[in-house]
Amino acid sequence: MENTTHRKAAADTRAAIAAERRELAAVLDGLSAGQWDAPSLCGGWRVREVAAHMTMGFRYSLPTMARELIRARGSLHRMTDRCAHKDAAALSTRELAAFLGDNAHHPWKPPVGGIRAALGHDVVHGLDITVALGLDRRVPEDRLRILLESVDARTLRFFGADLHGIELRATDLDWSFGTGTPLSGSAQDLLLLAYGRRLPPGHLHGEPRDRFAAVQA
Repeated sequence: MENTTHRKAAADTRAAIAAERRELAAVLDGLSAGQWDAPSLCGGWRVREVAAHMTMGFRYSLPTMARELIRARGSLHRMTDRCAHKDAAALSTRELAAFLGDNAHHPWKPPVGGIRAALGHDVVHGLDITVALGLDRRVPEDRLRILLESVDARTLRFFGADLHGIELRATDLDWSFGTGTPLSGSAQDLLLLAYGRRLPPGHLHGEPRDRFAAVQA
Protein backbone atom coordinates (compact mmCIF):
# COMPACT_ATOMS: atom_id res chain seq x y z
CA MET A 1 0.00 0.00 0.00
CA GLU A 2 2.84 2.39 0.85
CA ASN A 3 4.50 1.80 -2.52
CA THR A 4 1.19 2.35 -4.31
CA THR A 5 0.66 5.62 -2.45
CA HIS A 6 4.21 6.73 -3.25
CA ARG A 7 3.79 5.91 -6.95
CA LYS A 8 0.51 7.83 -7.10
CA ALA A 9 2.08 10.86 -5.41
CA ALA A 10 4.99 10.77 -7.87
CA ALA A 11 2.61 10.44 -10.83
CA ASP A 12 0.52 13.36 -9.54
CA THR A 13 3.66 15.49 -9.18
CA ARG A 14 4.85 14.64 -12.69
CA ALA A 15 1.42 15.60 -14.06
CA ALA A 16 1.57 18.86 -12.11
CA ILE A 17 5.02 19.63 -13.56
CA ALA A 18 3.83 19.03 -17.11
CA ALA A 19 0.76 21.20 -16.66
CA GLU A 20 2.76 23.99 -15.03
CA ARG A 21 5.31 24.05 -17.84
CA ARG A 22 2.66 24.15 -20.55
CA GLU A 23 0.77 26.96 -18.82
CA LEU A 24 3.90 28.99 -18.20
CA ALA A 25 4.96 28.51 -21.82
CA ALA A 26 1.64 30.05 -22.88
CA VAL A 27 2.22 32.97 -20.49
CA LEU A 28 5.70 33.55 -21.90
CA ASP A 29 4.45 33.32 -25.45
CA GLY A 30 2.07 36.20 -24.77
CA LEU A 31 4.58 38.63 -23.25
CA SER A 32 5.58 41.86 -24.93
CA ALA A 33 9.18 42.79 -25.69
CA GLY A 34 9.12 45.18 -22.75
CA GLN A 35 7.91 42.48 -20.38
CA TRP A 36 10.67 40.10 -21.46
CA ASP A 37 13.21 42.78 -20.51
CA ALA A 38 11.51 43.70 -17.21
CA PRO A 39 13.14 42.71 -13.90
CA SER A 40 11.97 39.54 -12.17
CA LEU A 41 11.97 38.69 -8.47
CA CYS A 42 15.36 37.01 -9.02
CA GLY A 43 17.99 39.61 -8.26
CA GLY A 44 19.90 40.68 -11.37
CA TRP A 45 17.73 38.65 -13.74
CA ARG A 46 15.17 39.94 -16.19
CA VAL A 47 12.27 37.76 -17.27
CA ARG A 48 14.37 36.42 -20.16
CA GLU A 49 17.16 35.27 -17.82
CA VAL A 50 14.65 33.43 -15.63
CA ALA A 51 13.17 31.71 -18.69
CA ALA A 52 16.65 30.76 -19.90
CA HIS A 53 17.46 29.31 -16.48
CA MET A 54 14.18 27.37 -16.33
CA THR A 55 14.99 25.61 -19.60
CA MET A 56 18.67 25.03 -18.93
CA GLY A 57 18.13 21.46 -17.73
CA PHE A 58 16.47 20.56 -21.03
CA ARG A 59 19.19 22.05 -23.20
CA TYR A 60 22.43 21.10 -21.41
CA SER A 61 23.83 17.58 -21.37
CA LEU A 62 25.56 16.35 -18.21
CA PRO A 63 29.05 16.74 -19.77
CA THR A 64 28.18 20.31 -20.82
CA MET A 65 26.90 21.06 -17.34
CA ALA A 66 30.09 19.66 -15.83
CA ARG A 67 32.25 21.82 -18.11
CA GLU A 68 30.25 24.93 -17.18
CA LEU A 69 30.63 24.11 -13.49
CA ILE A 70 34.39 23.71 -13.85
CA ARG A 71 34.51 27.00 -15.74
CA ALA A 72 32.67 28.60 -12.80
CA ARG A 73 35.32 27.18 -10.43
CA GLY A 74 32.80 24.86 -8.79
CA SER A 75 30.25 27.53 -7.90
CA LEU A 76 26.74 26.43 -8.88
CA HIS A 77 25.44 29.96 -8.35
CA ARG A 78 28.12 31.48 -10.56
CA MET A 79 27.50 28.85 -13.23
CA THR A 80 23.72 29.32 -13.37
CA ASP A 81 24.06 33.11 -13.40
CA ARG A 82 26.57 33.07 -16.26
CA CYS A 83 24.56 30.57 -18.30
CA ALA A 84 21.30 32.45 -17.75
CA HIS A 85 22.78 35.67 -19.11
CA LYS A 86 24.58 33.93 -21.97
CA ASP A 87 21.54 31.93 -23.09
CA ALA A 88 19.13 34.83 -22.67
CA ALA A 89 21.24 36.78 -25.15
CA ALA A 90 21.64 33.88 -27.59
CA LEU A 91 18.06 32.55 -27.73
CA SER A 92 14.95 34.30 -28.99
CA THR A 93 11.97 34.76 -26.71
CA ARG A 94 9.95 32.46 -28.95
CA GLU A 95 12.59 29.76 -28.54
CA LEU A 96 12.63 30.15 -24.77
CA ALA A 97 8.85 29.81 -24.52
CA ALA A 98 8.86 26.80 -26.86
CA PHE A 99 11.62 25.04 -24.90
CA LEU A 100 9.45 25.12 -21.80
CA GLY A 101 6.25 23.89 -23.43
CA ASP A 102 7.92 21.29 -25.63
CA ASN A 103 9.64 19.76 -22.61
CA ALA A 104 6.58 19.49 -20.38
CA HIS A 105 7.35 15.83 -19.66
CA HIS A 106 11.14 16.13 -19.52
CA PRO A 107 12.48 14.12 -16.52
CA TRP A 108 14.96 16.80 -15.41
CA LYS A 109 15.26 17.32 -11.65
CA PRO A 110 17.48 19.65 -9.59
CA PRO A 111 20.63 18.12 -8.06
CA VAL A 112 18.83 17.76 -4.71
CA GLY A 113 15.19 17.35 -3.75
CA GLY A 114 13.92 14.96 -6.40
CA ILE A 115 10.73 15.34 -8.39
CA ARG A 116 9.04 17.61 -5.86
CA ALA A 117 11.98 20.01 -6.15
CA ALA A 118 11.46 20.00 -9.93
CA LEU A 119 7.88 21.20 -9.40
CA GLY A 120 9.11 23.83 -6.94
CA HIS A 121 11.68 25.01 -9.48
CA ASP A 122 9.00 25.56 -12.14
CA VAL A 123 6.34 27.04 -9.86
CA VAL A 124 8.61 29.46 -8.00
CA HIS A 125 10.47 30.67 -11.07
CA GLY A 126 7.12 31.09 -12.82
CA LEU A 127 6.01 33.28 -9.91
CA ASP A 128 9.31 35.16 -10.13
CA ILE A 129 8.03 36.25 -13.53
CA THR A 130 4.27 36.68 -13.09
CA VAL A 131 4.38 38.39 -9.69
CA ALA A 132 7.11 40.79 -10.81
CA LEU A 133 5.09 41.66 -13.92
CA GLY A 134 1.86 42.07 -11.95
CA LEU A 135 0.10 39.32 -13.91
CA ASP A 136 -2.96 37.83 -12.24
CA ARG A 137 -1.98 34.19 -12.59
CA ARG A 138 -2.91 31.86 -9.75
CA VAL A 139 -1.02 28.61 -9.37
CA PRO A 140 -3.59 25.81 -8.99
CA GLU A 141 -4.19 24.68 -5.41
CA ASP A 142 -3.08 21.09 -5.92
CA ARG A 143 0.38 22.24 -7.06
CA LEU A 144 0.72 24.69 -4.20
CA ARG A 145 -0.26 22.07 -1.63
CA ILE A 146 2.42 19.66 -2.85
CA LEU A 147 5.04 22.34 -2.25
CA LEU A 148 3.62 23.89 0.92
CA GLU A 149 3.53 20.46 2.58
CA SER A 150 7.27 20.15 2.03
CA VAL A 151 8.25 23.54 3.50
CA ASP A 152 10.44 23.00 6.56
CA ALA A 153 13.57 24.36 8.22
CA ARG A 154 15.75 22.79 5.52
CA THR A 155 13.79 24.61 2.81
CA LEU A 156 14.33 27.95 4.53
CA ARG A 157 18.02 27.26 5.09
CA PHE A 158 18.62 26.15 1.49
CA PHE A 159 17.03 29.29 0.04
CA GLY A 160 18.32 31.69 2.68
CA ALA A 161 14.85 32.60 3.95
CA ASP A 162 14.96 34.20 7.41
CA LEU A 163 11.49 33.66 8.90
CA HIS A 164 12.60 33.58 12.53
CA GLY A 165 9.83 34.88 14.79
CA ILE A 166 7.28 34.88 11.96
CA GLU A 167 4.10 32.86 11.53
CA LEU A 168 3.01 32.64 7.90
CA ARG A 169 -0.77 32.49 7.47
CA ALA A 170 -2.34 31.87 4.07
CA THR A 171 -5.48 33.85 3.35
CA ASP A 172 -6.78 31.57 0.60
CA LEU A 173 -5.84 28.11 1.93
CA ASP A 174 -5.90 26.43 5.32
CA TRP A 175 -2.13 26.59 5.79
CA SER A 176 0.24 28.18 8.25
CA PHE A 177 3.90 27.78 9.11
CA GLY A 178 6.14 28.87 11.95
CA THR A 179 5.47 30.69 15.19
CA GLY A 180 5.62 34.34 16.12
CA THR A 181 4.26 37.56 14.65
CA PRO A 182 1.58 36.81 12.02
CA LEU A 183 2.33 37.63 8.39
CA SER A 184 -0.48 36.87 5.97
CA GLY A 185 -0.85 36.68 2.21
CA SER A 186 -1.92 34.34 -0.55
CA ALA A 187 -0.47 30.83 -0.39
CA GLN A 188 1.62 31.40 -3.48
CA ASP A 189 3.07 34.62 -2.08
CA LEU A 190 3.98 32.87 1.18
CA LEU A 191 5.60 30.08 -0.82
CA LEU A 192 7.80 32.71 -2.41
CA LEU A 193 8.85 33.91 1.05
CA ALA A 194 9.80 30.36 2.02
CA TYR A 195 11.96 30.25 -1.11
CA GLY A 196 13.81 33.40 -0.12
CA ARG A 197 12.00 35.94 -2.29
CA ARG A 198 10.95 39.50 -1.50
CA LEU A 199 7.61 40.74 -2.76
CA PRO A 200 6.21 43.95 -4.26
CA PRO A 201 4.09 46.18 -2.00
CA GLY A 202 0.51 45.09 -1.32
CA HIS A 203 1.13 41.33 -1.34
CA LEU A 204 1.69 40.85 2.39
CA HIS A 205 -0.21 41.95 5.48
CA GLY A 206 1.01 42.26 9.03
CA GLU A 207 3.58 44.20 11.00
CA PRO A 208 6.65 42.40 9.51
CA ARG A 209 5.62 42.98 5.88
CA ASP A 210 8.21 45.69 5.19
CA ARG A 211 10.96 43.24 6.15
CA PHE A 212 10.09 41.19 3.10
CA ALA A 213 9.45 43.97 0.60
CA ALA A 214 11.23 43.94 -2.74
CA VAL A 215 13.59 46.83 -3.39
CA GLN A 216 11.94 49.14 -5.88
CA ALA A 217 13.99 50.14 -8.94
